[in-house]
Amino acid sequence: MNAPLHVEASALALLWQLSARAREASSEETLGFVIVNETLSLVPYRQAAWWRAPAPVPGAVAAVSGLPRSDPGAPYVQWLSEVCRVLEGRFVQAGAATSSAPAQRGDIAGTATTANTAAARAVPTEPLDPAAHTRPYAFTADSLPEPLAADWAAWWPTHALWVPLADRTGRSLGGVIFAREAQWTHVEEALLGELARVWSHALAAFSPRASWIERGKLALRAGKHRRRVIAAIAVALVVPVPLTVLAPAEVTPKDPFVVRAPLDGVIDRLFAQPNQRVEAGTPLFALDSTTLASRYALADKNYATAQEEYRQTAQLAVTDDKDRLDMALRKGKLEQSAVELDYTARELARVRVNAPRAGVAVFSDPNDWNGKAVSIGEKVMLLADPAHVELTAYVPVADNVDVVPGATVTLYPKSSPLAAYDARIDTVAYRAEPTPDGVVAYRVKATFVGSVKPSLGVMGTARIHGHWVPLAYYLLRRPLATARQWLGW
Repeated sequence: MNAPLHVEASALALLWQLSARAREASSEETLGFVIVNETLSLVPYRQAAWWRAPAPVPGAVAAVSGLPRSDPGAPYVQWLSEVCRVLEGRFVQAGAATSSAPAQRGDIAGTATTANTAAARAVPTEPLDPAAHTRPYAFTADSLPEPLAADWAAWWPTHALWVPLADRTGRSLGGVIFAREAQWTHVEEALLGELARVWSHALAAFSPRASWIERGKLALRAGKHRRRVIAAIAVALVVPVPLTVLAPAEVTPKDPFVVRAPLDGVIDRLFAQPNQRVEAGTPLFALDSTTLASRYALADKNYATAQEEYRQTAQLAVTDDKDRLDMALRKGKLEQSAVELDYTARELARVRVNAPRAGVAVFSDPNDWNGKAVSIGEKVMLLADPAHVELTAYVPVADNVDVVPGATVTLYPKSSPLAAYDARIDTVAYRAEPTPDGVVAYRVKATFVGSVKPSLGVMGTARIHGHWVPLAYYLLRRPLATARQWLGW
């Protein structure tokens, strides 16, 4: 067990002050300046540099003490970048290997890349514990590869300290390196280690959020955890789920009475209003009777004339045989006039249309019908029973999942987000037809199950339940269908 460290109150005050300065930094540039320059008030050093980890941009020296901005092309900055890459690679590997790996504290050269380690050397010291990759690490020129150690004396004093930076998940954020002539004490390493946690927290606030791809790679990193995730995904893909499809739906009347135009004409007036409840015999609408009234008046006049001519011919036929023959002709004309008068009277009586039974008048805006010319037999409105309704859904061709009669349907009304109504499919159209929205779809009719039914005219989304399929098929059904259409296999 390590002995407790004795830290002076002034050092703790400076640590608190530097932590506050790091938290108050408005940008990464400001934070880097605070790290490499203002830390001198807490720990003496001759040179310091902050190296940004290679994510999301390539790793580079972001700040150097005594300079307002680091020059990537400067020889010192290039040499320092190579050193930081070696240190970064060493501690990232140490964190992944944990205590079971045969890592040594001074074996930085052994983990360097082959491009940088023509002749790697190591100074064997105590074994590295699992959390060592997050602690400050003191080293000298003997701990670096030969090409980098050869230039040490040209740039640095004897002793250096690497302070790694990492976020909460262990992802490396880079590190801070300090150099001076004197050796580093345990108290100084402890103070810089505590200050590194504050710097890491501040840098994590400036770093971009990890994307879903990066999070997935992190979850599937090598080891037992990845095997467990892959096994869980494989099991989930074969879990059976019901194949469902969503389709726009509407509550429509079942077996409604269609009110049609009794004859050709123009609608003069509508007596009923949309969704108005009417009783049997209630006037619904009337056609313009101007033409029929004129025809009836003319037919009545012709009938009166024919009747008078027949009466006169009948009186003359008593004394004249010639007039007796003419009487038969006048009688036929009279009967023809009577038929025309009766037909015109019946047509005039049909101008006003009454409700043949009780129900609710279902039609569009009355202004769309006033003055509209209609043909005989043209549908004007429906008489529906509010208690006798059904569900009509329109399944797009691309979403058809072998919907068959008897399948269950659940209606989710738009006006009532907490309500749901179950129904059972009765019929499915064998041929797809364009809907009012311009989508080619199959018309599906279903009967509601249960005593509670939605109101007439309610619109919403219907979830049609199909057969059970694996989750992988449920997720890949549409992409596979699209791929087959494009690729032709």
